[in-house]
Amino acid sequence: MLDKSIIKGRGAQQNVHNRFFELSHEQRDDFLEYCAKEGEDPDKNKTLYLPVFPKTIVNKVKSPDVGMAYSMNMYQGCEHGCIYCYARNSHEFWGYSAGLDFERRILIKKEAPQLLEAFIKRKSWKAYPIIMSGNTDCYQPAEKIFEITRQCLEVFLKYKHPVGIITKNALILRDLDVLKVLAKDNLVSANISITSLSETTRRILEPRTATIKKRLETVKILTDNGIPVNVMLAPIIPSINSHEILPLAKAVSNAGASSIAHTIVRLNGAIGAIFTDWIHKTMPDRAEKVLHQIEDCHGGTLNDSRFGQRMRGEGQIAKQINDLVKLARLKYFKGKMMPKLNTELHEPFKDGQMRLF
Repeated sequence: MLDKSIIKGRGAQQNVHNRFFELSHEQRDDFLEYCAKEGEDPDKNKTLYLPVFPKTIVNKVKSPDVGMAYSMNMYQGCEHGCIYCYARNSHEFWGYSAGLDFERRILIKKEAPQLLEAFIKRKSWKAYPIIMSGNTDCYQPAEKIFEITRQCLEVFLKYKHPVGIITKNALILRDLDVLKVLAKDNLVSANISITSLSETTRRILEPRTATIKKRLETVKILTDNGIPVNVMLAPIIPSINSHEILPLAKAVSNAGASSIAHTIVRLNGAIGAIFTDWIHKTMPDRAEKVLHQIEDCHGGTLNDSRFGQRMRGEGQIAKQINDLVKLARLKYFKGKMMPKLNTELHEPFKDGQMRLF
């Protein structure tokens, strides 16, 4: 039975201790009792948008397991609230908890377009695809308000620079006009995350994301308009969505996706405690089974940081998942592939217009 104390509309159900802080905060029972007597809400569950002022926006990605060399994030924290999100740990660097703070304290980088423009105009820079959302989703709800992602796309278009996008939000379709122009020169690709075909699963796993129907429609509309789409079946979580691999692959292929990618869930750092608390509240009947099967994929632990192993896992359960994905590619993506983005157009446009001489 679902825990009645669950915080609706959020993934994490608590704020865990920030490992970089000596002190920690907790809600004591006497405080909660006082709030109940006074009719006050001890937790207003509101999202705050907080401006930050970084000096750079493009990051060099050093991990050998990630299929990107450069990334940029217009937002830190993500209101989507996906319980498994690896980016939760990075919120601790900003002084917040990887739990509820990650979903309710969203840091806004309003200068991102200017920082991006300065970066790609450098004389030493040789064009290489920059991926928006290497950490948090560039089309999360904050983007409706601040439109920083759209401004960055306009910078990429101005300088004819290749860009990749990772998102699970149909809001990407708002910028279809810019994406279509970029796509004419093979300067853009999209990676749409679809973790399940079940709305029940989506609502508790990814509470503030676009519906599955909307995401499949997004894949179709993007591909119909010449924007190549890779669908990320990620993460695969044993006994939650692992049984959906083939149906998912078929659905996204029918929608027009050019390829699929996957990872097996790993619960590094603070995410282990956050996920464990969440699953005992949302899926108490299978909580221990899921946790033990995740451990089986990572050498007996929820926390796996080994390069070359952490994304694909090990053991029999991991092998079954990886084999199913291979079968899905053979069955539904034979002859399909994502095109390589164009890096040849940018150099003449570094001053903002085509050089004549």
